[in-house]
Amino acid sequence: MTYIKSHWQLILKIWIAFVFVQSLFFKFTGAPESIWIFQTLEDWSGIALFEPLGRYAVGAAELIASILIFVPGMTALAAVLGVCIMTGAIFFHTLGPLGISVFDDGGTLFYMACTVWLAAVVLLLKNKDQLSRK
Repeated sequence: MTYIKSHWQLILKIWIAFVFVQSLFFKFTGAPESIWIFQTLEDWSGIALFEPLGRYAVGAAELIASILIFVPGMTALAAVLGVCIMTGAIFFHTLGPLGISVFDDGGTLFYMACTVWLAAVVLLLKNKDQLSRK
């Protein structure tokens, strides 16, 4: 328990990076699930080329956040990026066309998005002073 108390920020950072990095393979290799998600968002939104460009853009943002979250002094910026990415994911799962369960995953993608969003908010609140430096 003492380890968790003294390393809780690191644990949250590892969780965020784990979720983002493991999804990169699917986004960057064009896995059928990833293509379906972004094609569904393109069809729903009417934004041309959301698949594949949106898929690549989200993947790139996740990669950048995963790197920045471990750079000293950049935790808050990475957390802002994480909150933005996961706010989009949560929106598309709840108010958009995806639904909570995608490909019969029982809501795994949605719940992972929620936990990453929460972890990023906590890290942002703890490190918000990094955003106001001049």
